This record gives sequence, structure tokens and C-alpha cells, in this order.
Amino acid sequence: KFACFERTVEAIYKFVVPKPRADCSKSEQLVVTFTAGYIAGVFCAIVSHPADTIVSKLNQQKGSTFMGIAKDLGFMAMWKGLGPRIVMIGTLTALQWFIYDSVKVFFRLPRPPPPEMPDSLKRKLEAKNN
Repeated sequence: KFACFERTVEAIYKFVVPKPRADCSKSEQLVVTFTAGYIAGVFCAIVSHPADTIVSKLNQQKGSTFMGIAKDLGFMAMWKGLGPRIVMIGTLTALQWFIYDSVKVFFRLPRPPPPEMPDSLKRKLEAKNN
């Protein structure tokens, strides 16, 4: 979830927001935080949903196996209920990140600078482009 959130924030600032993060107001930054949190939540909901469905069935059917339930359910049945889960997890994750960043803004806590490309990667890309 954290890696997805961070990469989404980077992508939003790179491809969507027309100015650097340092030039954005706190409100604009919080909108980016909420959006990236929602996207991270959706990603995590999609990735974890089949396994969570099977685990729920394991808890209901004592003595069954993971693979046995997966076979009984079939591929499509493992995805039932994904829509409501996306709404729930996306919203919860977005709110978690929004609240976290809002508290940092309210208490004027420093925010980490956006990650920079390592020098070794910069040199490698420059060599490739030349």
C-alpha cells in the first residue's frame, strides 16, 4: 500500500499537476494525497480480494484447504464483491492518508521532499541517451 501510494503521488505530480509539489498550496497537496490514497486503496483491494475471499471460505468451512476452495469457487467467483470492496478500501485508505497529511499540515510538521533519482541512475540514463 505504501509503495503504491508513493509511486502514485510521484505520477500525479509528474503527469497531472502542472507545477512542482513545492509550488502547490497545502490544499492542492491534500487533494493529491487523497487521490493517491484512493488509487492505492483500489490497487490493494484488487490484489488482495481473491485471497481474502478464499480465507473467508476457509473460516466458514473447517477442514477445507486453500486450493480446494479455490477450485470449488472457480476464477470468477473469487472476484464477487470486488466493487463494494473497492469503494470501501479505496475510501478508507484515502481518508487514512488524508488525515495523516492534514495533521502534518495543521501542526506544521515538515514533509519529506519528493524522492530524487539516484546519481548512478542519472549517469546510466545520460549514457543511454548519448
